[in-house]
Amino acid sequence: MKKRFKLLATAGVLLALTLAGCGNKQSAESVSKDAANAKPPEVQTLTVYSAGPDGLAANIQQAFEEKTGMKVEMFQGTTGKILSRLEAEKNNPVADVVVLASVASIDGLKGSDQLQSYKDAENATKINSDWSDADGYYYGYSASALGIAYNTKNTKEAPTEWTDLAKTEWQDKINIPDPSLSGSAVDFLYGYAEAEKTAWDTIQSWKKNGLQVNGANKEALDAVITGDKNATISGVDYMAYKAKASGEPVEIVYPKSGTVVSPRAVGIMKEAKNVEGAKAYVNFLLSDEGQKLVTDAYLLPGNKEITVKDRATLDEIPQFNVDWKGAEAKQLDILTKFNDIFR
Repeated sequence: MKKRFKLLATAGVLLALTLAGCGNKQSAESVSKDAANAKPPEVQTLTVYSAGPDGLAANIQQAFEEKTGMKVEMFQGTTGKILSRLEAEKNNPVADVVVLASVASIDGLKGSDQLQSYKDAENATKINSDWSDADGYYYGYSASALGIAYNTKNTKEAPTEWTDLAKTEWQDKINIPDPSLSGSAVDFLYGYAEAEKTAWDTIQSWKKNGLQVNGANKEALDAVITGDKNATISGVDYMAYKAKASGEPVEIVYPKSGTVVSPRAVGIMKEAKNVEGAKAYVNFLLSDEGQKLVTDAYLLPGNKEITVKDRATLDEIPQFNVDWKGAEAKQLDILTKFNDIFR
């Protein structure tokens, strides 16, 4: 009996071990099968509408994607094109973040309740408060100054004032970006008209001198680079600096009486689907890394502590005192008046 009991006990142990082994094998196979069928985690997507510049927008996109692992869907266009797209998509919003080349325009989005506040953005206190919203609805992360870009081969004496371009030596050789296409151009007209009582008289004198309205900013500057025109009024300085660095015969001056510095601002759309991603994007633009990318593109950074290179600093540019709050409605009147003159 004892021998039989030992045999049964041994058989029981062997059976238990066998069953345990089978169970482990089945469990492992089950885990392996579940792992094979599991879907990889979805990559978060952030939709950004950006008014260029092309090279800067692409560099920011790449750096942000590498830093966060997020995928950015980017639509680039002029400020006017972006505003038109936002209007067309009003009933089915797509954009999470919007970057415009006009503070007046982005302030208009705030006024029409299309933005949401992000008052606790990282480094917000380092960003120029004159370019940003006090309630955190948008931040002026960069800016361009608007001057007179001229062809150095065709120009014997560089202009020093806006009124110089009404002189006979500039007859039929001047242009200006179309303010209906360029946010910075309408910013210039607004600031100039607000600061100078004789601004509209000067604009009329430019027309008499053959001023041509020449597409958006790039088209206007390209005409100067090729020598078709000798000077662009309201030339965007970062474009001129970049062209000069590439060996093009172009230079830019800021009239002594003053000019307009046009901030470029970023804001989060009220109906943003990826709010956390949008906040991360704003934080990146305001970070030292993002601001360095701004200066690499010859733009003025929103953070004055970031050093600029191969261009005038903000303190070196004579500026009109421009109040951007609530400017969009006034700019519509400015645009109408300008179009009436050049119709």
